Amino acid sequence: RGIDLTVEPGEFVSIVGPSGCGKSTLLRLIVGLDQDYQGEITLGSRRISGPGPERGIVFQDHRLLPWLTLEENIALAVENVSWPAARKRDAVREHIELVGLTGYEQAFPHQLSGGMAQRAAIARGLVARPEVLLLDEPLGALDALTRTRLQDELLHIWQHERTSMILVTHDIEEALYLSHRVVVLQSHPGQIARVVEVTLPLPRDRASYAFTDLRREVLAAMTPDAVRHEAAVAG
Repeated sequence: RGIDLTVEPGEFVSIVGPSGCGKSTLLRLIVGLDQDYQGEITLGSRRISGPGPERGIVFQDHRLLPWLTLEENIALAVENVSWPAARKRDAVREHIELVGLTGYEQAFPHQLSGGMAQRAAIARGLVARPEVLLLDEPLGALDALTRTRLQDELLHIWQHERTSMILVTHDIEEALYLSHRVVVLQSHPGQIARVVEVTLPLPRDRASYAFTDLRREVLAAMTPDAVRHEAAVAG
């Protein structure tokens, strides 16, 4: 309720907040999977009324079809795009290379590690050249080391593609590491509590004082009592 948010072309925005505040629901509305809302969601000047190739999405589980190869899974995203066949093949090949999976084109999902499967899902989300890529906790199911590595890879992909990206995450550090802005949602009712601008240069140092200060700012907006507790423990 009362959510007013504009994402600029090429901007990386993260959405954080407590469980149940509506983060994933907001992504479903943007991608057009849910029409039950009041207000208006637009892409450029066009009102969103359903799913479309101009909006890609990557979920927490990779959702690759197990009976298709990696290459075939990614190609599904351009199956109904009005491009010549050669352009489709080139786009699939380019995005497999972009996510570092060259050589695995004929592998099936069960032959891929969790990180590789998520990279394939990101390639599938980008291959149709969407205006915006929606990321719903895409790294949430990965172990800490793989997650950190894929954060760097996602940043590299964004720098290469310059596609607008909207990331939903429970990980405040992940949001600050990747984003230009972090939108903090609060629940009851679900609305924007604060928008934190992140102007630190890339790549960012998670151990820096400036990064830690931003983390406290986001945490304070999410749970005012939590930051006081953290400060007491640190002191």
